Amino acid sequence: MRPIGFSTGAIAKGDFRRALAMLAPFRLPAVELSALRLDELPYLAEAAGELDLAGYRHVSVHAPSNFSLKDEQRVVGLLRGFVARGWPVVVHPDVIFTDALWVEFRNNLLIENNDKRKPVGRTAAELAVLFGRFPEAGLCFDVGHARQIDPTMNEAYLILQHGQAELRQVHISEVNSFSRHDPLSSAAIEATRRVADLVPDHVPVILETLIDQGQSTIEAELHRASEALISVLPVGV
Repeated sequence: MRPIGFSTGAIAKGDFRRALAMLAPFRLPAVELSALRLDELPYLAEAAGELDLAGYRHVSVHAPSNFSLKDEQRVVGLLRGFVARGWPVVVHPDVIFTDALWVEFRNNLLIENNDKRKPVGRTAAELAVLFGRFPEAGLCFDVGHARQIDPTMNEAYLILQHGQAELRQVHISEVNSFSRHDPLSSAAIEATRRVADLVPDHVPVILETLIDQGQSTIEAELHRASEALISVLPVGV
């Protein structure tokens, strides 16, 4: 069975402990610990050793999505603790300023394809350049970001079919015009189904569908994700 789980930031923004408590009854096999905002990272790093994650087969950490060069060394220093536990770190490539700091994470570095707001890492061609710099890194493929860049899903097909990096994790959500991660719509489900054949069954799927303000429920989004992952003939075949 494909491992499916949630980002803690989607369940309870900025409160990973509350999110884990809400997820516990579902006994999901995968979870992504979110530190999307810079000020969340020190608290997550300090608590990492105390969290009850024994039931999860896959644990990853999402690095902050917005920080400057002056913060980079401190961010990487805090992320090292997660990598030492064997937890891969998902990073948006536009916050990689100094390659030498990140290359040490080797295959525990997961580079995510970016949304339309970012200047790099949005397309297969741009990702190829990045993985040339980080040949041991894996790919965290964000379906919603790819759909935002190209609603036909042809770019998504190129990223998955011809990517230079091993696919290690997938993000699923509806990404709206403001690049916010919303609950899955029927259109997002259909778009995901068009590339589901290209996602091996063992690759963890993380839902970033924001339900922190009652937009949906854990049960509903898990059901929608299961529908989205029913394979149909992929784009380009």
